[in-house]
Amino acid sequence: MVAYRAREAGLPKLKELPLDERIKLVEDLWDSIAADRIALPLTATQRTELDRRLDAYALDKNPGRRSSEVLADIRRRL
Repeated sequence: MVAYRAREAGLPKLKELPLDERIKLVEDLWDSIAADRIALPLTATQRTELDRRLDAYALDKNPGRRSSEVLADIRRRL
C-alpha cells in the first residue's frame, strides 16, 4: 500500500507533462513490462485458451488473408 501511495503522489506531476511526453512515458513503461514477460508465467486458464485457439487454427481450412489485403481494406474504409 505504501508503494501505491508513493506512485499516486507522483501522478499529478505526470499529468502536467505534455501529451506527447506522457504517451512516450506510457510506451516506455509498456515496453519494460513486455521485456519482463518471462517473469509472468501463463495461468492454467490462459494456457488452456491458447491451446484451444491453436487447435482451432490447425483445424481451420481457411488460410486467412495476407496482412497487406487487410490493411488495404481498412484504408479504403477510412
